[in-house]
Amino acid sequence: MSRRDRVFLMILLVAVFSPIAAYPAELTQVKVVDIFTGEPVRDASLTLNNDPVPNGHPSAFSTTNGGMKLRVKAQGYRRVEREITTHLLPTLHPIKLMPFNPKALYLSFYGIGERSLRESALKLIQETELNGLVIDIKGDRGWIPYKSSIPLAAEVGAQRIITVKDMSGLMKSLKEKGVYTIARIVVFKDNPLALAKPDLAVKTQSGEIWRDRENLAWVDPFKKEVWDYNIQIAVEAAQYGFDEIQFDYVRFPDTHSPRFSLPNTEENRVEAIAGFLREAKQRLMPYNVFVGADIFGYVCWNLNDTFIGQRLDVLLPHLDYLSPMLYPSGFQFGIPGYRIPVENPYEIVYLSLKRAQERTNLPSFRFRPWLQAFKDYGFDRRCFNGREIREQIDAAGKFGSQGWMLWNPGNNYSSEGLKTKEPSTRITGLVPRQKT
Repeated sequence: MSRRDRVFLMILLVAVFSPIAAYPAELTQVKVVDIFTGEPVRDASLTLNNDPVPNGHPSAFSTTNGGMKLRVKAQGYRRVEREITTHLLPTLHPIKLMPFNPKALYLSFYGIGERSLRESALKLIQETELNGLVIDIKGDRGWIPYKSSIPLAAEVGAQRIITVKDMSGLMKSLKEKGVYTIARIVVFKDNPLALAKPDLAVKTQSGEIWRDRENLAWVDPFKKEVWDYNIQIAVEAAQYGFDEIQFDYVRFPDTHSPRFSLPNTEENRVEAIAGFLREAKQRLMPYNVFVGADIFGYVCWNLNDTFIGQRLDVLLPHLDYLSPMLYPSGFQFGIPGYRIPVENPYEIVYLSLKRAQERTNLPSFRFRPWLQAFKDYGFDRRCFNGREIREQIDAAGKFGSQGWMLWNPGNNYSSEGLKTKEPSTRITGLVPRQKT
């Protein structure tokens, strides 16, 4: 922080914690309101040049120079960034936040770098109800698609293949198109890090590096060095301007066979996952990005940690959004009343979300599910086409979730099941706030 910024912050703190009567007339009171209702937005968070600004009472801003960056976010709304180039923020113009439902496609480590796949996704965003992209910033194989400034990334081989040559240019282009951007970071499934740093790897009972069904190694969720590496990647993504950081594989392997650096008990597992998310949220706070995590579908139903360290009540304080993976093909044992989930995609999505809400008492806009846009692998190998995709989307809409995301590992999407945009509309995703 520069000397000028430090002086400004001191002035700001004095102003904020002084009685309102002591405010100089020239200081600006910043209000955050819903663009449709004009009502104050509760729990909005503000940062000014990466410094948190207390909310809930008048916040004073006064600068002698321009170049200050104000970021404002609130759950269920689109994030706002503003450059303050005048001496004062306009007193009579509150910051208006737009209710927003991301409706996103997933693009993998290769998909975001492959021009044809990327342009196909952007075409769908332009023509259909879609308005967002989930982009691999650290994918399933532990690779980072752009040239990272994190030394460990190059050291462990995460930079062996670069698929995005100009990350800043890509982000600028997506922002100009109005695309909501979500940075997906695969956390504890990390083959390069585990092989390069065996002391950080999950082990077999005999002490060898353990590998999963894809022959990929994982890193130990108890290791703080692993936490730090992934949080550095998240911070770098925030600096590039992503709207949201989404942690995937933020869990233990779904098997009892590996050995870890601490006893593999439910208490230890839950604390490790919660501890990582707690620290990540804290270190991302200056960038005022949303933070989400992908969770197993059965976590919505199970009272324990599903043996992977994910328990709803412990996760939710550290996240803006919970993203259960509600692929019908993944519900091996079905749910109550629906033994063959691929025959009832609507019920799988809707009832799982309702169950999670009942257990957490969270408003519906704190959930954003992953939906299945790929061929079934667990039951009868049926294709998930327009009808199946639409049923899942309708279920998420009926529940009132904060949008949804379509998963296809091959990045092969079509307009089937998606609503077409009106010719005059652009990417907005605006929706009136629903009562929950």
